[in-house]
Amino acid sequence: MHSLKWIFDDSPIPDPLGHGERAVRFLRLLKHPKSRLPDMAFQLDPPFERIVRRIYGPVDEFGARMVRTVFLQIGKGSRKTSLAAALSLLHTYGPERQPRGANYVVAADKGMARVAFEEALSIVQAIPQLAGASRPVDSDNRLHHPKSGSFFEALSAEGKLAHARTPIFVLVDELWAHRKAELWQAIRNGVVKAPGGLIIIATTAGRGNDGPDYPMYEYAKKVASGERVDPHFLSIIFEADPKAVWDSEDTWHTVLPGLKYGYPDLPSLRQLAYEAKERPSDRASFEQFFLGIRQSSSLSPYIDMGVYDEGADQAADLVALEGRPCWIGIDLSSNIDLTVIVAAWRGDDDTFIVHPWFFCPRMNLQERQDKTEQPYIQWERDGYITATEGNVVDFRAVEDKVVELSKTFDVREIAIDPHLARNLLNNLTELGLPAVEKRQGAVSMMEPIKTLERAAIGRKLKHGGHPVLRYCFSNAEAERNKLGHLVRLTKPRKWLSIDGTVATVMAVASASENGQGSVYESPDFSEDWMFA
Repeated sequence: MHSLKWIFDDSPIPDPLGHGERAVRFLRLLKHPKSRLPDMAFQLDPPFERIVRRIYGPVDEFGARMVRTVFLQIGKGSRKTSLAAALSLLHTYGPERQPRGANYVVAADKGMARVAFEEALSIVQAIPQLAGASRPVDSDNRLHHPKSGSFFEALSAEGKLAHARTPIFVLVDELWAHRKAELWQAIRNGVVKAPGGLIIIATTAGRGNDGPDYPMYEYAKKVASGERVDPHFLSIIFEADPKAVWDSEDTWHTVLPGLKYGYPDLPSLRQLAYEAKERPSDRASFEQFFLGIRQSSSLSPYIDMGVYDEGADQAADLVALEGRPCWIGIDLSSNIDLTVIVAAWRGDDDTFIVHPWFFCPRMNLQERQDKTEQPYIQWERDGYITATEGNVVDFRAVEDKVVELSKTFDVREIAIDPHLARNLLNNLTELGLPAVEKRQGAVSMMEPIKTLERAAIGRKLKHGGHPVLRYCFSNAEAERNKLGHLVRLTKPRKWLSIDGTVATVMAVASASENGQGSVYESPDFSEDWMFA
């Protein structure tokens, strides 16, 4: 937050041509139907006024606006939608208007695009002069200024690509929530076609490193820290220190500049925080959406990572567990995924203690590291991953490890998905080991996935904080049917790994049977996912 002091102090903001001042004056002429100010005046409080001045004031030696891209990360309830609409009107009707200028808000879905359009339209309709100079096209979420040919349009990331468009102004709303990056990239590339283009990304914090917002967030962090010098990129990141007291109102006021002026609503925020104290998943959402703390888990996490991390307090003591009953799950891979063996033991108080062994082709370590930005090479050096020679996993190394484990522990079952594992299954069976097929289809995995979820939520899953296993769990997304039942685990991107999660599901499900019959044959097992 040190780099944002200029927003709250009285330090001068360069404005040699007065463009920052004229932008502020235009915004102050606007009205908002929900405003509580006299005559419904648009509320532009000091922090946001200074942001507007910083965008439009500074110019280069040729008199052109210095700022070309803005990354504004700020919590929910900070009236980003209203500011987005006002800035869109500044470029469509105000002093930043260009003849036949194309101005866009790019939202994550059709519903959000509609909200952006209606926000802009409500402001226009509140001002007779703007209403008379406008021609709305409701079906296209578009506002025209017939005299100049300039227009504003709210687009959805779900819509068609826009490579032929040449925007002058683009405001990208909630980039973290965009499931597809194609429209955002097309619009972004289109801005460079015309001089004076401006992109503003206004978003709350995201999750993981696979969303379209992550590269922009990473770049903005480097600009904010001074690691990257880019005078054309304005980085504004309201982000609490992860070590800060998350439920302290002092922390809230630090990262929510509008809170001082009544937004978001403080009593409602207090209630959310009170409820989040009892539900770790709600706390993670509170930290993400209000405190700007980026969450490491995926967009639709199978298990809340805050809950998962509570199991790091106990690791498997492999020496003490020698001779103890053990259940093994194995997930084999192609050259893209990881191969993993996970062993599970029943601990005291009905806990499950798990330990993984990961395998990866040595030739793929660097590529994996480059594509995922995870320390695969260091993980291999630290012994968390076994690298086999070549560009595919050597399944003989996997077989050798299973045989070794069978000699050390009282292995009761070795659950293996038969895909890619026919030879391994045959070899282990010939050795007299209890290898069984456990297919990873929706029918066979639904109950095991639920079993592991219950164990994690009940704080019964103990994993010792193994970094690669944690990475797999952070990538795992839960797919549910219409009845709300978990039916399968998925990952949001090709090179992300969930193999450790899948193998843990298989091992814990086998361990939970504990001689009581297969979980796949349980009377509680349901196939109603097929009819949902």
